[in-house]
Formats: sequence, structure tokens, C-alpha cells
Amino acid sequence: MNIAVAQIKPLKGDIPANIEKHIRLIELAGSLKATAVFFPELSLTGYEPELAEELATQKEDERFDVFQKISDLRNITIGVGAPTKTATGNQISMLIFQPNQQRVSYSKQQLHEDEFPYFENGNEQVIITLENQKIIPAICFESLQTEHAEKASKLGGTIYLASVAKSQNGINKAFAHYPEVAKRYSMPVLMANCLGECDNFVSIGCSAVWTKEGKAAGQLDDQKEGIIVFNTETEEIVQHFLEENHERK
Repeated sequence: MNIAVAQIKPLKGDIPANIEKHIRLIELAGSLKATAVFFPELSLTGYEPELAEELATQKEDERFDVFQKISDLRNITIGVGAPTKTATGNQISMLIFQPNQQRVSYSKQQLHEDEFPYFENGNEQVIITLENQKIIPAICFESLQTEHAEKASKLGGTIYLASVAKSQNGINKAFAHYPEVAKRYSMPVLMANCLGECDNFVSIGCSAVWTKEGKAAGQLDDQKEGIIVFNTETEEIVQHFLEENHERK
């Protein structure tokens, strides 16, 4: 299976413009023969907790119908990030669109303490089953907690997907932690990080993939929006930046 992570520089709070950015990257992933593509934490709004109350929506939001249409037409699974409303507050969620299936939402179960004033925890782990693989999504802070990866393994997870918004400090922690997770639980780890200003920090991209042996398979840079595609059988990588006219292999 070819699974992709997208590196995007969201426009602060501008959902319509960010949808258009997502479409370009989804089309790029499809051109690279990806059967699934996943975006960073809160990719549709940017990581802006203080705007969550204003921007929070539902997975059924009609603005997101375009993702379902592309999923059905291109036979590609898509995971995007957005704040979602609950009866009692807001959550940090990944909205998942699969071909000819009902869309689902996974909400971050373990929040960082800085997020408590703006969000509430999710309470259920979603498993994305695709081509006999079980993809376990993890959103930023929780992906650095060993117990989350351990639970993913116990649930039969075969791919660990970290959707994040990380500064240089966060990336340093990630690059130490994810290879150990991959090796310990024998599952590839894919990390989708965003670029640019987020809340009170700068996210530095460097989206990356580690094999089930914990080896670095590929990494994007800290400057450009793009895609990294991982073949789960051959462990080969294809990378492509939006402003390039050629593929990097």
C-alpha cells in the first residue's frame, strides 16, 4: 500500500483557502499513486486554539463534501484536521473520508495542558482499515505518550500515524521517540507536520517516515509544502514538493 503524509502551511483561520490547499496536495498524492493521504493537526484552520470556539464545526459540514467527492472519484482515503463541536465543548479532530463510506471523526484523547482551556478530550480510538492494514491515528501530544502507541499495538495496529503541529523542540522529541515506537511495536510511523506560525510558536515541517525497524525512510524539509509517500511492502519513499516539477526518490 502507498500511504502519504502531507506537509502544509495553513492560512490562519481561513478554512475555504485551506480547503483549496488541501485539494492541491491530495491531487499530488494521487498522482504519486497514494491510496491514502493524511494531513497535520488542525490543518484546515491552522493550530490556533484561541480561534477554536469561532471555527469549530461538525464532520458533516457541507464545505467538506469536496473531500468525499475526491475520495470516491480517486479511490483515495483522506484525513484532514479540524476543531469539532461537541455538546459540551470542542475537540481536536481528524476527519476521515474513505471511498463510498460514511465519514468518521477521530478526536485527540490526550491533550497537552496548554490545550485544556480550549478543548476537551476525545474518548474513543478510531482504527482505519485499508488494504488489510490497520492505521492508528494519533494527534500530536498523545503520539509522544508511550501508552498510546502500546494501545495501538494491542488493537492490532500495523501503521502508526502521527498528525502533529510541532516546533523545533517538539520535532527533536519526535525524532527521538518515533523510531523507538516503530521498533518496539514493529509498525511504521508516519508523521505529518505543518509549516509556519501556529498559536505562540513556529511549526517547522520535517514530516517524516520510519520503517517498522525504526529506520528513517524519508523526510521533507522545513520550508516547503509537499508530500511523502511510503510503500508499506517495499519500504520505498517518493517525495514531491508543490513547487517542484520533478519527483525525488
